[in-house]
Amino acid sequence: MEFRKLHKLKKGDKVAILSPSFAAPGKWPDVYDLGCLRLRDIFGLVPVEFPSTKKLGASKEERARDLVAAFEDKEIKAVIASIGGNDQVTYIKNLPVAPFTEDPKPFFGFSDNTHFENFLWLNGIPSYYGGCLFTQFATFGKMDPYTIEYQNRAFFTEGEYELHASGSWNDVSLDWNDPASFEKELFYEKNDGWYWDGTQSAEGIAWGGCLESIDELLRHGIALPTLDDFRNIVLFTETSEEIPSAEQVFRVYRAFGERGILEKMKAVIVGRPKGWDFGKRFSPEERSEYRKIQRDMTLQAIRAYNPYIPVIQNFDIGHTNPQIPLPQGRRIRIDAERRKIFADF
Repeated sequence: MEFRKLHKLKKGDKVAILSPSFAAPGKWPDVYDLGCLRLRDIFGLVPVEFPSTKKLGASKEERARDLVAAFEDKEIKAVIASIGGNDQVTYIKNLPVAPFTEDPKPFFGFSDNTHFENFLWLNGIPSYYGGCLFTQFATFGKMDPYTIEYQNRAFFTEGEYELHASGSWNDVSLDWNDPASFEKELFYEKNDGWYWDGTQSAEGIAWGGCLESIDELLRHGIALPTLDDFRNIVLFTETSEEIPSAEQVFRVYRAFGERGILEKMKAVIVGRPKGWDFGKRFSPEERSEYRKIQRDMTLQAIRAYNPYIPVIQNFDIGHTNPQIPLPQGRRIRIDAERRKIFADF
């Protein structure tokens, strides 16, 4: 488990904006422009568009070419996914390895980008689980200060940092199809903080992603870290706007258990579940109950195979805001006694 050291960015660096899954910039160009503006104004970076970034219906071959081209381009210092999607499992496994290992650079994305980040991980390249252009940079009203803080760390600084729970959070989206949304701000509610279970401290290398994408990795036989690797892994997961049932979540964790993975890993970090989508407009009470049931079922599944490791839930990663772009393929340190978590950026 040897990972390359990634360079940090400087103001004025060029960053590729790619659409490895769905080409959201082609459907919502105004939102895309807002995200690019924030990259320039807040972070001083220069967004660079590639041929399939805005191309709705781009083939998997076109998207693969853009990934290769962005990593081969010496002027590009980082790669940011516009958004997620649902089909990376069909082509990421066929990517050539050399373009990525010969010039590794930071990649930012989550959700369906779990597949590409797993590919990078298996080839010794760290990445950041989080920081999609549309969902973090192009938030209506303003970009969240908590997200800005951790995005700055991921872009520009290195070293071990203590992570802190956000004070408030949001999972109710605004409509990208409605021009009036640009003048609105997201509704935030008070955060309960992280939920801890287990008294052991631990440290290991972060690996994980969106649980629905991990389910696809498991069911399609895509290469994963080995059982020996998992002895030194802190697993992290989170669920998407698909709002899977607690039973579905339980079964994915049970699959980890039946493969002998849960008994070996160092710890589990679980992101705060998104409980609202345009097709599932749950009330605050329904969302609260959904999160509680998922927490309970997740813990039940893990404890059936490993009664000792620390399990931290309601973490600030994934499909809710604000968000930590969690370093993947980097060390995570968990101090259970003091209930503190540190990540190597």
